[in-house]
Amino acid sequence: MTDNRYVSPLGTRYSSPAMQALWSDAHRVMLFRRLWLGLAEAEQELGIAIPGEALAQMRVHLEDADLEAAARYERRFRHDVMAHVHHFGDQAPAARPFIHLGATSCFVTDNADCIILRDALRLVLGRLLAILDQLAAFAARHRALPCLAYTHFQPAQLTTVGKRATLWMQDFALDVEELRHRLAGLRARGCKGTTGTQASFLELFGGDHDKVRELDRRVTDRMGFAESFAVTGQTYPRKQDAMVLDLLSGIAQSAAKMANDIRLLQHEGELLEPFEADQIGSSAMAYKRNPMRSERVGALARFVISLQANGGHTAAAQWLERTLDDSANRRLTLPEAFLATDAILILVTNIAAGLEVRESVIARHVEAQMPFMATERWLMLGVEHGGDRQALHEVVRRHSLSVADAVAGGAPNDLLERLAADPAFSAVPHHALRSELEPGRYTGRAAQQVDEFLRDVIEPLLAGARVDAEAPAGAEVRV
Repeated sequence: MTDNRYVSPLGTRYSSPAMQALWSDAHRVMLFRRLWLGLAEAEQELGIAIPGEALAQMRVHLEDADLEAAARYERRFRHDVMAHVHHFGDQAPAARPFIHLGATSCFVTDNADCIILRDALRLVLGRLLAILDQLAAFAARHRALPCLAYTHFQPAQLTTVGKRATLWMQDFALDVEELRHRLAGLRARGCKGTTGTQASFLELFGGDHDKVRELDRRVTDRMGFAESFAVTGQTYPRKQDAMVLDLLSGIAQSAAKMANDIRLLQHEGELLEPFEADQIGSSAMAYKRNPMRSERVGALARFVISLQANGGHTAAAQWLERTLDDSANRRLTLPEAFLATDAILILVTNIAAGLEVRESVIARHVEAQMPFMATERWLMLGVEHGGDRQALHEVVRRHSLSVADAVAGGAPNDLLERLAADPAFSAVPHHALRSELEPGRYTGRAAQQVDEFLRDVIEPLLAGARVDAEAPAGAEVRV
C-alpha cells in the first residue's frame, strides 16, 4: 500500500543513518527508560525502599518499548510521557510504583535531549575532523602550485592552490574549537523537580538536603555528564539550545563558503568537484558537469543558518519557570538542524576527497595575467638601468591599460613585448624582463604558510579533538 504522508528528505536523501538513529523516537524512548532506571537506582542507593526486582525488571526492558502500545496510551491520556510511564509499567510491573518517582516530565524529556545533543555533537565533530583530514592532504599536495588569487572575483596577485585550501580549513578549525568548547560546557538538567526547586525530592528524602543534592549528582554522573545546571526552572535553560544552533550555523557558514568557492573555480575550469562515471549533469544538456554537490551544500547550509534564529526566539520566549511553546518548535528545529548539518558534512567530505585540480587551466590563467603581476618588478628594473621611476610608471600604466582592453577582447597578453619595444625600457635586457615572469616568485610565503599551518595548527587540533569525537561511519552521497 502506498504511504501518502509527507516524508522529510533529510531522512530519505541527505543525512546518515547514524544521525537519524540519534533523533529517532525509539532512541529517545530508550533514553527515557535509562533515565528512569538511573533515577530509581540512585534513589534506592540513598535509602528509598525500591525492591531489587523492580530494578531488575526495568533493566530487562530498556530497549524493547512498543511504540504503538505507547501511542495507544497517548491517545487516551493526551500526555506523551505518561503514556510511556504506563507502558513501561506494563512491561515491568514490579517497578510500576517507582517509575518516575519524584520526577516531572522534563526529567526525561530534557535530560534525554541533553544526551542526544551531546552525542550528536560528537558525531558532527567526527565529520569535521574527517573533512580536515582530507583538506590537509589536499593542501599539502598542492602547497606550492601557483594560481590566481581573486579579490572581488577579479584577478589579483598570485597565491597557491594549497594556501587557498587552508582558508577553508581555518574556518572548519574554528568550528572544531567552538564545538569542543560547547561540548565541554554542555550540562544536563539533572533532578530539579517540577519548577526547579527540588521540592518533590526533598519530600521524598524527608527534608534531607544532602541526599537531594547527591541524587542530582549521581543521576547526572550516570548520564555521563560532568555537571548539571546549578539552577533551572522546569526546563533546562533554552540558551543551551540556542548556543548549539549558533554552532551549527557556523559550521554551515564554513561549508557554504568552501562550496561557493568551488562553484566559482569550477566555472573557471580550475578546480572541479567529483563527478562519477555514470553521473548525468543535465537531462537536456548531456555535456554538462554541474557542481551539484557544492550547490546542495549551499542549499542545506542556507536552511541550517535560517534555523539559528529559532533557538534565540525560543530562549527569549520562555515565560518564568516555563511555557510549552518551545515544545513543537524544538521537535522540529533541533533534529532538522543536526540532520541537515550531518548531510552538509557528508557532502563536504566527499567533495574534499575527490577534488580535481586542472593544473593546465590554472597555468593558462596565470600566464594570461603574469605580465600585469610583473609590472612592479619591471618598474624597478627600469630604475636600476638608469630610468626615471615616475616616467617609467606612466609608460607601464599606459601600456597596461591598452593591453587590458585588448585581452578583454580576446587578444593575447603582449605587455612584455610592448614594454621591451618602448624606448623607456631600451636599457633593460629582454631576458631580464622575461625572467620576472616566473609564477613561483610571486606566491610569497604561501607554501611555507601551508606547512606551518598544518604543523602548528591542524595537527595539534586533530590530535586533541579526536578524543571527543565519534568516528563517523561511511554514508552514501545521493546527488
